Amino acid sequence: MQDYKTHYQNSLKDPESFWMEQAKKIDWFVPPQQGLSTDEKGFYRWFKGGKLNTSYLALDYHVNNGRAEQTAIIYESPVTYESQSYTYQEVLEETELLAGLLKDQGIEKGDTVVIYMPMIPQVVFAMLACARLGAIHSVVFGGFAARELALRIDDANPKLILTASGGVEIKRVIQYKPLIDEAIELARHKVEKVIVWQRPFVKAGMKEGRDFDWAALLKKSKPCKYVALDATDPLYILYTSGTTGKPKGIIRDNGGHAVALKYSMTYVYGVDPGEVYWAASDVGWIVGHSYIVYAPLLHGCTTVLFEGKPIRTPDAGTFWRIVQDHQIRVLFTAPTAFRAIKKVDPSGVKHQRFDTSSLRNVFLAGERCDVATYEWLKQLLEVEIIDHWWQSESGWPMISNSLGYEAFPVKPGSATLPVCGYDIQILDQDGAEQAPNIDGTVAIKLPLPPGCLPTLWKNDERFKASYLSRYPGYYLAGDGGYKDEDGYIFITGRIDDVINVAGHRLSTADIEEVVAAHQAVAECAVIGVANELKGQVPLGFVVLKGGVTISEEDLEYELIRMVRKEVGPVASFKQVIIAKRLPKTRSGKILRSTMRAIADDRPYSMPSTIEDPAVLDELKDLIALKDISQE
Repeated sequence: MQDYKTHYQNSLKDPESFWMEQAKKIDWFVPPQQGLSTDEKGFYRWFKGGKLNTSYLALDYHVNNGRAEQTAIIYESPVTYESQSYTYQEVLEETELLAGLLKDQGIEKGDTVVIYMPMIPQVVFAMLACARLGAIHSVVFGGFAARELALRIDDANPKLILTASGGVEIKRVIQYKPLIDEAIELARHKVEKVIVWQRPFVKAGMKEGRDFDWAALLKKSKPCKYVALDATDPLYILYTSGTTGKPKGIIRDNGGHAVALKYSMTYVYGVDPGEVYWAASDVGWIVGHSYIVYAPLLHGCTTVLFEGKPIRTPDAGTFWRIVQDHQIRVLFTAPTAFRAIKKVDPSGVKHQRFDTSSLRNVFLAGERCDVATYEWLKQLLEVEIIDHWWQSESGWPMISNSLGYEAFPVKPGSATLPVCGYDIQILDQDGAEQAPNIDGTVAIKLPLPPGCLPTLWKNDERFKASYLSRYPGYYLAGDGGYKDEDGYIFITGRIDDVINVAGHRLSTADIEEVVAAHQAVAECAVIGVANELKGQVPLGFVVLKGGVTISEEDLEYELIRMVRKEVGPVASFKQVIIAKRLPKTRSGKILRSTMRAIADDRPYSMPSTIEDPAVLDELKDLIALKDISQE
């Protein structure tokens, strides 16, 4: 086992040598002669001159080296009552045929393809088929609003859309084709072809001359060989929310992506080839790209494709059943998933029905994990829980207790230490490094390691303005945080989640930590609301655990005392609202900025990623009843 501190220092002192050594662990057609370079725009690029193909590395390489009959994908759909497995040989055959279909439709290297699909095996085949041809895929979360899909169509300019007739969310069927039709109508760029995978429970209407049946075309296609690509050729575009309302198209290249993900499976997640790895997310998000599809297959693991929810499909024991049935070794999901499970099954009764002893570790990311959830999960599963931190922009972990090295003691609330290649600093407003335990802005010294975004799709200026301009020589992460005296990094939330109470800068995450520790609270969010006297004051929203009965007045009184004791009177925490649920994105992130706008009676646009818009009306009513202006 490697020594973390030595490895980490080497990755910063001589990043080119460090990553060229890691690059030897993938099968290049032409090995790179240079690790780090800059392009004509002055942006850092990795592995110039190297040639490879990501689809080949994920499939052909394993089939040729003894894994043909190993299970590559386990498809679990409790919403459609399906379970199916595919070997590496079978995934290769499906991918070759789909690549042949795309080639027959005129798709070639450099073309863009939008993939708008649910969590079914065909979405994996689609991503790998695009990668095989050198086509640039852009996966959009299945069921996304037509207007948002239209924005992505106009930015990516795809030749073709791959979709399915519909998806299922718990017990609700969502028809995709009407959303596709409306998006194409709204978009300036007119898509030439739409290829539809018809699911048995919902039939899509087809527009003659533009829409084609996936299965029918597949019968006519022939297997297609992979194309050799440059390391710096784009693999995909992934859109993430931007402050201007226009989504930002994050680019991922082929070479740096493959090297970084392969490294992460060994050194961050501590997974061996052949083991079963489950990232309970969606391919529409970065976790799905990196750790449902690409990383596990590049590493020779078995990956789980889950079409369901942590609760109500059918109950809060679903995760534990899947762990037992498929002998999951490592599970990765968002803290929200476990908070949902804890809310309806606080004593872990559902867990007792299953044997989860195969589980070695649980990784959490996507949002900050509160200590209460960490402790509940650790006690329930009796394995180490790893809270790690990264972004869509990085594509792989930036801070983690990296299990390929010696494990460090866990400090709940901290994602532990920087991953190799990331020189993470906490800076003040002027760009000076903050002292230990002093909150500041998280920034990463350039160059970023392989796998991170080299720029934004067709928008270099926005890339520089969004990430590089505030602190020259650094990448701006957009999050606040601090380091303690041991170098552990604590992420306290987005920069705009820091509130100013009478001149005192306070992180709402610190207050949330205290609120979440109350025995009645299943989930919470704290936001800063405008206050004429103090500038801002915190307002708490809480969701109670199942079966718990307590009045809002009593809970408010207890929470005020707790916050006053743990954070101090300066927090001015005086109001709590009990809600049935909190507004969230489909990936489980709480929409705090929207909540702030509602509380401050400011205009806001309906977030495209919201799970259920009705929750915002519920929130407005609760705020009106509370009359927060009378704090």
